[in-house]
Amino acid sequence: MSIIIPANSAVGGGYDVDNSLRFEWADAGNLNKTLGTATNRKKFTISTWVKRSDLYTNGASRSNYVIAAGTSANTNVDELYFRFDTIDFSAYESSSTKFQLRSDALFRDVAAWYHLVIAFDSTQGTSSNRIKIYVNNVQITDWDIETYPSQNLEPLFNKNVQHMIGRVLDGAKYYGGYMSEFVFIDGQQLDPTSFGEFDEDSGIWKPIDVSGLTFGNNGFYLDFEDSGALGADVSGNGNNFTVVNLTAIDQTTDTCTNNFATWNPLSNTVYSVITLSEGNLKATTTAGKYAPAQSTIGFNTGKWYAEFKATDAGNWTMVGIVAQNSTASGQPLGFFSDSYGYIGGSSAGGSNSLMNNDQNTSYAATYGNGDIISIAVDCDNNKLYFGLNGTWLNSGNPESGSTGTGAAFTISATPSSGFYYFAVANYSGSQTPDWEANFGSPPYAISSGNTDGDGYGNFEYAVPSGYYALNTKNLAEYG
Repeated sequence: MSIIIPANSAVGGGYDVDNSLRFEWADAGNLNKTLGTATNRKKFTISTWVKRSDLYTNGASRSNYVIAAGTSANTNVDELYFRFDTIDFSAYESSSTKFQLRSDALFRDVAAWYHLVIAFDSTQGTSSNRIKIYVNNVQITDWDIETYPSQNLEPLFNKNVQHMIGRVLDGAKYYGGYMSEFVFIDGQQLDPTSFGEFDEDSGIWKPIDVSGLTFGNNGFYLDFEDSGALGADVSGNGNNFTVVNLTAIDQTTDTCTNNFATWNPLSNTVYSVITLSEGNLKATTTAGKYAPAQSTIGFNTGKWYAEFKATDAGNWTMVGIVAQNSTASGQPLGFFSDSYGYIGGSSAGGSNSLMNNDQNTSYAATYGNGDIISIAVDCDNNKLYFGLNGTWLNSGNPESGSTGTGAAFTISATPSSGFYYFAVANYSGSQTPDWEANFGSPPYAISSGNTDGDGYGNFEYAVPSGYYALNTKNLAEYG
């Protein structure tokens, strides 16, 4: 029986990774390059950090490709990919399987990052030493499929053929999620300690500086830090990748050293009510379905800020916060005592009102397409504020502390689940509103570029003093 393996949460301190690249399966984003002459085709190492967003949920059956190399799909191709929620590393030449390792465990944590290392050396006398696969410094040893390469096999990886990151060769299968620190070592079989270490305080596996490694002729190091050249190789080899269907907006600050919240596809799976995209930052609701999308990270202390863009605001469109357990029956945002929603929308019938414990009260203004709702949650004083396009509603002042000037709600100090989560939802029988979430790493262009007091986030409007973007570095200090 397969088990689910959790990922590591990113931590602060030491070496920092500034950027990642966000891939959307439906956008067909990828990087590609034909490599040159290898240093040693029998030995190589792949290291990358990934945060998944496209999971095997609601009957979806597509795979997500991290990297592939070869000349033709299914017949001459080497592949590293998530087959549904397992890890599969395989090679086919002339339609014959040269090797295949498929994990028994499932890797479906969308709230944190995985470090993947593929260490290949076909010269090894022991077959199981020819391929070693690690996740967060733990070697996978339990396999659903276990076929090792013949001794001295020269695979298509590291050959002078096309290599594709975020896509397989047939062009119809891609990757959905985030990647950072993508490293390829030509001519060496390295273990994870060349790329990471355990944090001495938390014990969490984290990256180290890899710039001093010997990369080999075909080696490359993609750090995704140049928004104008996302495929730039910074190893010194000049093995730059061509960028396809990826732009500067796909460069994010959600990384393996500072993990930002996204929407959680596992919070609404049983109801099949929310479709997520854009790295799980865009939520598209379903007509007649009411359970909200919820953030991957929760909070019960501190002060937190986020923005939500209504890209398709229908009647009874809702945004707010919720205790996870309060939506267990699939009820709307605001239906329970520790569930708080602001209803806007583009038409009457409940628009511009607040909802809590299944009770509506008139509130502020209607919001529509393109409007941005700011939310400030003060867990220390149990206050919740809403803003519309840069103006705090009801003359609200999130910096007023215990006074709670203009607060939309006084929230419960003890949410049923122990934590609150940002949430958006639909509360109409016919509408299917869309929301794009900005927890500090937005999926849409920002014109002003405001940060929190620690310099984190990229927000359209000013972050109130003492409030912070929802990421792991801020949680470690303020949560």
